[in-house]
Amino acid sequence: MTMNFDVIGLDNGYGEATWTRKDAILYALGVGAGQVDPLKELHLTTENSTGVAQQALPTFGCVIAQVNAKRPDLGDFDRSKVLHGEQAFTVHEPLPAEGTARMAMTVEGIYDKGSGALVRTETTVRDADTGNLFLTSRGSLFVRGEGGFGGTQAPASEWALPERAADLECTATVRPDQALLYRLSGDRNPLHSDPAFAAKGGFDRPILHGMCTYGITGRLLLNTLCDGDAARVRGMDGRFSKPVLPGGTLTVRIWADNDTARFQTIDADGDVVLDRGTFNFKAGA
Repeated sequence: MTMNFDVIGLDNGYGEATWTRKDAILYALGVGAGQVDPLKELHLTTENSTGVAQQALPTFGCVIAQVNAKRPDLGDFDRSKVLHGEQAFTVHEPLPAEGTARMAMTVEGIYDKGSGALVRTETTVRDADTGNLFLTSRGSLFVRGEGGFGGTQAPASEWALPERAADLECTATVRPDQALLYRLSGDRNPLHSDPAFAAKGGFDRPILHGMCTYGITGRLLLNTLCDGDAARVRGMDGRFSKPVLPGGTLTVRIWADNDTARFQTIDADGDVVLDRGTFNFKAGA
């Protein structure tokens, strides 16, 4: 089993995706919109409510990129050993509730983490007709057991936990069937649905998609800091630090500072599952 280092920096071509208003709604439901109060997030969960303009969650753009971009050949390794390491995005233009986009993915680097390899990618999502850039998605995959090849360490990012209690907290319930609903947005990795495949990866049961944890967190931040207005979101990043099992709760601790907030997402046991988080947004009037 080996990593393919020749893919670093190569032009991987374009992928294309068309999504409908129904797809945007299905994604929103998959990350918990409307669960507490079906009437609270109608701009995310309906397309025909009186006086309500439908919006797409900004994190949906990352999923469009992840599912539809042409994937580079990263090598021959056990896919059950792959975990999502980090995820970030920058909004250049709000993602419409329906549209067609072209995605271009580039592998920025493959780094040696000792116990595994860290693969960092960047994907642009552009309007297929105008070429306007909707967002840039940056992510990393951690491939367990593929480290120790003598490569360089990944560049360190600056982030510090504030030395004060969180300014805000918000909580969401993760349904027992959350992964089964979320996977309908395109990520059919059996790690999140097949007990036998999950066992190969060392898990007692299928785990929640990292991008579902990310989407739930993004939705809570959107509602808490932007009054639910997706057009105010400028970007978000975070590092996955512990797998989440369906069921239980996720709580986002927020330290806000004007148009930037740092955050951590914790599970019902108080363990951090999404760490080193930053959320950039347009502050309200």
